[in-house]
Amino acid sequence: MSTNSDLVALARKHLYPNYKPAPLAFVRGRGCELFDADGGRWLDLSAGIAVCSVGHAHPVLARAIADQAATLMHVSNYFYNEPNIHLAAELCRRTGFDRAFFCNSGTEANEALLKLARHHFFGMGQPDRVRVVAFEGGFHGRTLGALSMTGTAKYREGFGPLGPVTHVPYGDGDAVERAVGRDVCAIIVEAIQGEGGVTPAPPGFLARLRAIADACGALLVVDEVQTGIGRLGRFLALDGTGVRPDAVALAKGLGGGFPIGAMLVTERVAGALPAGTHGSTFGGNPLACSAALAVLRILDEENLVEGAAAKGEVLHALLQQLVREMPELCESTRGEGLLRGLVLRPGLVARDVLTRVLEAGLLLTAAGERVLRFAPPLVVSTSELEEGVRALARVLSELRLPPARTYPAASRSA
Repeated sequence: MSTNSDLVALARKHLYPNYKPAPLAFVRGRGCELFDADGGRWLDLSAGIAVCSVGHAHPVLARAIADQAATLMHVSNYFYNEPNIHLAAELCRRTGFDRAFFCNSGTEANEALLKLARHHFFGMGQPDRVRVVAFEGGFHGRTLGALSMTGTAKYREGFGPLGPVTHVPYGDGDAVERAVGRDVCAIIVEAIQGEGGVTPAPPGFLARLRAIADACGALLVVDEVQTGIGRLGRFLALDGTGVRPDAVALAKGLGGGFPIGAMLVTERVAGALPAGTHGSTFGGNPLACSAALAVLRILDEENLVEGAAAKGEVLHALLQQLVREMPELCESTRGEGLLRGLVLRPGLVARDVLTRVLEAGLLLTAAGERVLRFAPPLVVSTSELEEGVRALARVLSELRLPPARTYPAASRSA
């Protein structure tokens, strides 16, 4: 078998260098654990960036994928397929939306939101209504349409011209009111900005966006790619807010690791993309939809949505304790459910700290410049959360050691 160093060397020779991965080649997973080619073990509290919602190698999900692969994998969208139909019905039942469009990723789901909004107004005889209001710090994907809505300038640099999109400060309803106009087709927002620093929307902000969108005649669309599928302790982040957007984007945890994305819409905008205006070769294939149905079944059978709320409170308390014990390094903690961020003090860079975290056998991700993000599989145990925070505490304790003593240079004789 190949060693870890063999695989890393081969990767560096042949993979396109747009990523900067750690020098680890994982070959096996189990629950919240990952193992490299040399047998090294890591505690995974990142879940492949909030993707592996039911952990690694969950037997129910693995069996569903294997059984479906042995039955029917792909037929194209010229025909219906049974898992696709059942998944659409189940997602609509759980969310209150009326129809589902399936694709392969969160980026594609957000592209669908953009096309939906523009074509909705095109069909209403308003073809100039194409501008989107989005938010600084927001992240919606890497394709050109999704990238135009992404609110971090460094991601957009070199790919222009993009747009038309107006980015305003997240949480600033007054700025949104100033930005909207009769040329705006949609306001797109995350209930918690994931990549932007695990930043929750201020109280009442989403409701105000709904009112602003209604007043100017625009659509309100919500990116739930990172917050949906139970991560916050409810199926959607929007649940319980009283806010009903026109459409939402889902992906990440929906397939538990198998690629699938979805756009859910109300009947009001269901006719915005008639036949021939949008599609996806692989979207809604039987294999992906069977995986998603298995994830939903696991969520129910193992009470993972309710568990995310309870375990999220445990994680919050553990991180608060770090803030109290290391105030010179840790500024605060924020988030909901099992999407939490530890905000480091100015001067510390999350990605630099992650190098040491990795060496300690723990997997986290950075969110923005100074935030360490926890987005573990929803099957994570309390003891695993405690193990992970202990490992992080050891790393931070090493950072707080006093600097090495320095001595003045010896004077030189003439």
